[in-house]
Amino acid sequence: MVADQNQATGDALYPPLEPFHRDWLDIGDHRIYFEESGNPDGFPMLFVHGGPGGQSRPAHRRFFDPEFFRIILFDQRGCGQSSPGGSLADNTTSHLIADMEVLRRHLDVERWVIFGGSWGSTLALAYAMLHADRVAGMILRGVFLGSRAEVDWFLSGVRNIVPEAWAEFAGSAHGRLVEHYRRLVDDPVEGVAAAAARRWSDYEARVMDPANKSASAGAASAQEVVGSVKIQLHYLANDFFLRPNELLDNLWRIKDRPVIIVQGRMDMVCPALTAFAVAQGIESSELCMVANGGHSALQPQIAAELCAATRRIRTRIRQ
Repeated sequence: MVADQNQATGDALYPPLEPFHRDWLDIGDHRIYFEESGNPDGFPMLFVHGGPGGQSRPAHRRFFDPEFFRIILFDQRGCGQSSPGGSLADNTTSHLIADMEVLRRHLDVERWVIFGGSWGSTLALAYAMLHADRVAGMILRGVFLGSRAEVDWFLSGVRNIVPEAWAEFAGSAHGRLVEHYRRLVDDPVEGVAAAAARRWSDYEARVMDPANKSASAGAASAQEVVGSVKIQLHYLANDFFLRPNELLDNLWRIKDRPVIIVQGRMDMVCPALTAFAVAQGIESSELCMVANGGHSALQPQIAAELCAATRRIRTRIRQ
């Protein structure tokens, strides 16, 4: 559910590389940023970033063999280099799925592998259920289904693990936390929105890395943090624009597609139970539980397993 944070990854990732193509798609009132790197004639691999409200980053290109894959990254509506930044207009799960399909057709891709973590796994599954014939395979990490139970864990249950961080996060709240923070990030008084958004993001960082008492959201600008948090709160307030159990009840639609799930057993943001449930619901899936793994895709143990998964799936996709 949370945008990935940069952490040391050791030598697991492929070397840094630059895109050979960057552009924007004009879709309604939104301009969607996308890029391609790796092999222009390679097998298409779509990276779906987390959030809601996250963005694609250069490190995300490095999970994939650039000799084999045509690596496609994009920023979801209102995120990263897409514009207008932080926009909530026509910003729903259905709109994001439709954008992925528009991008596929624009790039003349017949079928692609989809790689998604956290909120990116939610979108990957939702897309695959509507467009299974366009999905050659999937790699999922830190699986999140948008359920009330998962949200309640993040907003309340995890305080048993990080009580001091939760106290700072929720101490001044009146009523439901999501609505409390929505009011704050919309407050016109100078500095109120930025302080609230930073507090929300710092809490996310602490949950992602509970052993690190100084974990924080990093050096993003106030405008970027406010925009990101506004989008996340928008999706939280609307139950991610999903019906109860919508994804879990429709896993059968993915059928025999190869699916590799990489899950950190110590993931405090998206606990392992959800990944296990998804693996149980997809007969063709392979669940890789990383004993000491957390939530971040860039944690060394998780990064190593994700890179291994991108190599393994090459033998399972029908080209």
